[in-house]
Amino acid sequence: MKKSSILFLMMFVFGYSQAQDQPNIVLLFVDDYGWSDVGYRNSTFHTPHIDQLKSESLDFSRAYVTTPTCSPSRASLLTGKESIRMGLPRHIIDGDSKNATFGSDGSISEYNYWPTDPVQMPSRNWLPLEEITYAERLKEFGYYNMFIGKWHLGHEPYHPTLQGFDDYYGYANAGHPKGYYAPFFKHENMLSEFGSEDYLTDVLTDKAEDFIKNHDRKQPFMLSMWYYNVHGPHRGRKDFLEQYKKEGLEDRYANYAAMVSAMDESVGRVRQALAEEGLDKNTIIIFTSDQGGYFTNAPLSGGKTGGNTLGEGGARVPFMILYPGVTTPNTTTGQPIQTLDVYPTLIEIASGKKCKDTQINGVSLLPVLAGKKLKSRDLHFFRSYEDQYAAIMSGDWKLVKYHSGKYELFNIGEDISEQNNLIGQGLKQEQQLMDRLDRWEQEAVPVYN
Repeated sequence: MKKSSILFLMMFVFGYSQAQDQPNIVLLFVDDYGWSDVGYRNSTFHTPHIDQLKSESLDFSRAYVTTPTCSPSRASLLTGKESIRMGLPRHIIDGDSKNATFGSDGSISEYNYWPTDPVQMPSRNWLPLEEITYAERLKEFGYYNMFIGKWHLGHEPYHPTLQGFDDYYGYANAGHPKGYYAPFFKHENMLSEFGSEDYLTDVLTDKAEDFIKNHDRKQPFMLSMWYYNVHGPHRGRKDFLEQYKKEGLEDRYANYAAMVSAMDESVGRVRQALAEEGLDKNTIIIFTSDQGGYFTNAPLSGGKTGGNTLGEGGARVPFMILYPGVTTPNTTTGQPIQTLDVYPTLIEIASGKKCKDTQINGVSLLPVLAGKKLKSRDLHFFRSYEDQYAAIMSGDWKLVKYHSGKYELFNIGEDISEQNNLIGQGLKQEQQLMDRLDRWEQEAVPVYN
């Protein structure tokens, strides 16, 4: 067994307060990137750097978000909690949104409402400061926390540096850029200095490289690289766009593919910077997405839009972990997990102890990294934009619930495309999951409490 693996097992079994060599951590979090849109699953896309990372990592083929939409997915990743428990069934809106409301002092209201939401459920416009983030916890164990990219968890009083991060770079208020060539955003910000040939993904990657090369080596770091790519407006980098058009892709889809390639190149650049600084052997890399893709997610059904966002195409995301000396290269697990599991995993990596935080819903993935199975558990999904709003998954069984009273039941193991609705066939899983989902709603959803 490798020395690093022995160290890891000693940390995990005996609960040492800190490893002698705490690993650095890089979290690459992509926006609107579909499970099917990686080169090793779909040859339409050229993702050599992601494919290489997959060949060196443990790939989670059934990783899910709790709420497939921007802000709630980010909140869950950051806190380890189901986003609905924080009052976030939808994305956060800014002052420019037509759905924004304001108080008497001109400040944006704490909650927003969505015109097409049949139950008009309130949704917060920021992540409350009392919520505990992985950055706040990692700081306790000596980590320096750097944030780059898309925040979308609240305006100035709720920015990253007030949520545990030591520094950040990007434009924290916007849910997406005005364009991927400068000017990137409507309002003045730290990225306003760039010119019309500067591409947003490259600008953020330049900053990530600079951070890696200049960070004080006496302190372990966590770099949270939260991409704006591949969220719309779909505008690919010109060189990649030309390449995909030559291959027969057209218009918006060609632009999207070019955006995927620009993001993939960024992944390669970050990894190269780590290698050049001699940090790659002691740096964990986590790669994932906040929700399913805007375009086809075949063979999965559903996606970012279209009324079936809780379908596999909307809720299932790419997810892989490279932990040098611990994860076995080029391996895959089909155990269902959620991105809220990242929080306790990070705490255990940083501290060398089991995570005992009681406010979270996630579980540590360290046993899976060591080749073990997680205990069986239900996964829950919740959002409130349209009729479809809640789901529960237990193993291969998935029940989807609608405000109108409709239900759908699928066996994901046998029907990955969710084409065979098993409701009304007398299966025991139907009533069991209905009852468990109802109990969860009454316990977890604020409007029931």
